[in-house]
Amino acid sequence: MDLSKHDINVKNIIRNPSPSRFYEEAIKHDPGSAITNKGALVVRSGERTGRSPADKRVITTEGIKEDIWWGDINIPLDEHTFEINHQRATDYLNTRERLYVLDGFAGWDPEYQLKVRIIAERPYHGLFMQNMLIRPTKEQLENFGEPDFVIYNAGKFPANRFTEGMTSDASVDVNFDRKEMVILGSEYAGEMKKGIFTVMNYLMPKQNVLSMHCSANEGDSPEDVALFFGLSGTGKTTLSADSSRKLIGDDEHCWSDKGVFNIEGGCYAKTIDLSEEKEPEIYNAIKFGTVLENVVYDPDTREVDYEDTSITVNTRASYPIDYISNAKIPCEAGHPRNVIFLTYDAFGVLPPVSKLTPEQAMYHFISGYTAKVAGTEVGVTEPKAAFSACFGAAFLAWPPAKYAELLADKMRKHDAKAWLVNTGITGGPYGEGNRMDLKSTRAIINAIHGGKLDDVPTQTDEVFGFEIPTECPNVDSEILLPRNTWKDPEAYDKQAVKLGGLFNDNFKKYQEESSPEIIEAGPNV
Repeated sequence: MDLSKHDINVKNIIRNPSPSRFYEEAIKHDPGSAITNKGALVVRSGERTGRSPADKRVITTEGIKEDIWWGDINIPLDEHTFEINHQRATDYLNTRERLYVLDGFAGWDPEYQLKVRIIAERPYHGLFMQNMLIRPTKEQLENFGEPDFVIYNAGKFPANRFTEGMTSDASVDVNFDRKEMVILGSEYAGEMKKGIFTVMNYLMPKQNVLSMHCSANEGDSPEDVALFFGLSGTGKTTLSADSSRKLIGDDEHCWSDKGVFNIEGGCYAKTIDLSEEKEPEIYNAIKFGTVLENVVYDPDTREVDYEDTSITVNTRASYPIDYISNAKIPCEAGHPRNVIFLTYDAFGVLPPVSKLTPEQAMYHFISGYTAKVAGTEVGVTEPKAAFSACFGAAFLAWPPAKYAELLADKMRKHDAKAWLVNTGITGGPYGEGNRMDLKSTRAIINAIHGGKLDDVPTQTDEVFGFEIPTECPNVDSEILLPRNTWKDPEAYDKQAVKLGGLFNDNFKKYQEESSPEIIEAGPNV
């Protein structure tokens, strides 16, 4: 394959090989690679075992200056520095004996599909993106032509930290005008996946299509579609992998005038504490063709210990979506009936489920709330609130209001209902309460799907203003009103006011671009 158009002159180019060939290449040329007793390929992502958001840069070309949501998420970088990093990447790639090229598609709807090319040194990166992109047929590959976007993955080679604009030896640079992305100093494969998502987050709203950080599934009818928004650890992947429903996708979707479609061709699931009993769909998807990142395994039996986090807590599995037995192929569906916002509330304040008005839905979408324990130091027991606009601020290209307006418009047009579901702490504050039982959460989700919460009695939350259902099939009614589960109701009231204040403080930066109705939909403290 001739890559001279990409300033690469390496002769040994391996393009879109089979998973078996990727395995062979990894075992031969990628130290640390191994095959588990289930047939998955184990790899190490090097020093970095997660994304490096502080090192992400967006190139400030004339064509996009007025569009981008500049700040800590999209840090500007000039075109000259991009050229330096681009040259550094291609110079390094040109020193390799062999390179792997993976051509694939982002977006299942052909009308909005993006042709993507990955150029990488590590076979692991090629197989990972073969799983995460939509695989072309033999005929599509023969007629692929020029890509719409190219990723140069030179992750083994560091950025020059003395180059202007660099903050470490890693740099992930996105150039929307040149339709290129350069990766230096990070071998973590998730940078490629989320890089393409950022590109789609820029391109799709220009066509009145809402790009979303969410999972999606479908019931027995094409009209029974649900979206699950949520930050990491809230259950987005787990709750969408439901054996009684068809999986559209677990992480990235678009909502057009025709309906919902998945951006990706695979899933990228967390594997920490994974078990067949709790998450059978994901557990059984880990087999030949699956990439397991940074897991620990027994060197003799090759059995993986999913509880071992000695390398990282961010252990992951990447597999094609058709490894989920109930996946819907092609990954397209109609318009959503239910939009579910998932949150892990470590304060123990939010109810297991609440109904949202359209204005409250916009408020909570823009807020993108979850919470975690502040740390593991002795004496640190207070939860820490985390807000990420649109439940995916790290991947947004436009200001959050643009995505919120698109969501509001599509929900109004298609009469979608909005729900806030807490998968976090119940029964008291952190340290006293327990995590919401997964069985109860699944029962709540099933009730939403079945329309069984549409007309049940509700109680208005005094601080947050949303309606709390007081009945739900197969769920103990005692847990539905969180104040009743605390030993000290007055302590609950203080905690609720505290959390409401954190919401309002966070939302101040969005007030200027939000309507009075959305602002008023926030907590009343």
